[in-house]
Amino acid sequence: MTRPVAPLSLDLDNKWSYLMTHGDASWDTYPSYLSVLVPRVLDFLDKRGLKITFFVVGRDATMDQHRDLLGELARRGHRIANHSFGHLPWLQRFTPAQVTDELERSEEAIEAATGHRPRGFRGPGFSMSDEVIAQLGRRGYLYDATVFPNILSPIGRAYYLRTTDLSPEERAQREELFGTLSTAFRPNKPFAWKLGVGESLIEVPVTTLPGLRTPIHLSYLTYLGGKARPVASAYFRTALTFCRLVGNPPSMLLHPLDFIGADDDRDLGFFPGMDLISERKLELAHGFLDQLEESYALVPMEDYVAGVAIDTVRVPDYSV
Repeated sequence: MTRPVAPLSLDLDNKWSYLMTHGDASWDTYPSYLSVLVPRVLDFLDKRGLKITFFVVGRDATMDQHRDLLGELARRGHRIANHSFGHLPWLQRFTPAQVTDELERSEEAIEAATGHRPRGFRGPGFSMSDEVIAQLGRRGYLYDATVFPNILSPIGRAYYLRTTDLSPEERAQREELFGTLSTAFRPNKPFAWKLGVGESLIEVPVTTLPGLRTPIHLSYLTYLGGKARPVASAYFRTALTFCRLVGNPPSMLLHPLDFIGADDDRDLGFFPGMDLISERKLELAHGFLDQLEESYALVPMEDYVAGVAIDTVRVPDYSV
């Protein structure tokens, strides 16, 4: 039988962006692991014969040491999308002028480094606002992929913030990090944001387990797999079964720390799963994608969006 297609993407967050969100003072020197990560991920994808979408951070694209690495993503046939300029996970606090500046700077930097103008967007830390959605539509974007209907988001945020030493103001900035509880009740299937008369923007949520709304992205599976591999595999197999039953091919999300291990970096030990070495993470990643590819043919976001059927339209409601 022909397998249905499902989208696969990777948010190319750099080391400095994790440190910044965590509140570590060294972030503003812009430490990077891209020289290790990018070749490793490209080799991983080549072995599997996969092309995916990379959501690139604009600031990284402005740095000379990253331009060849980011250009290689496009040269190897992968798609390029926008993950903001500064990876500030509080876009909901931006003024309209700040949103415009963020999108313009990221688009220009990403196009200069990769040769491709991004047509897809995902907000850092799953942050979003009505204004961002409206401007994406006006700027000709094909899709957004920020919605993360995850019932565990508040728990994940609390777990993350308990390891920080942030000021009250900094904590307030991060009050919607990973999404709010209300986000868990947004659609789990692709839908469209209504913009103007006859205008809309396709939204492809990061899929969670249908019904239960718990995560199934690779970072969560890797964390579970590092504790109990059979349990993680059974959980993922159950999630895929439910996705098939409800007719929702999962939008699978990868992150850099799914491929970077404790042997590569000791500064990110506050992040779940960073007690595992990279070899173990690669083994887990191959195993979980093997499971996924049993049921679905994996494609870039853009290929999936081109053929996706949309039967739900919603008015943007982040400001409510």
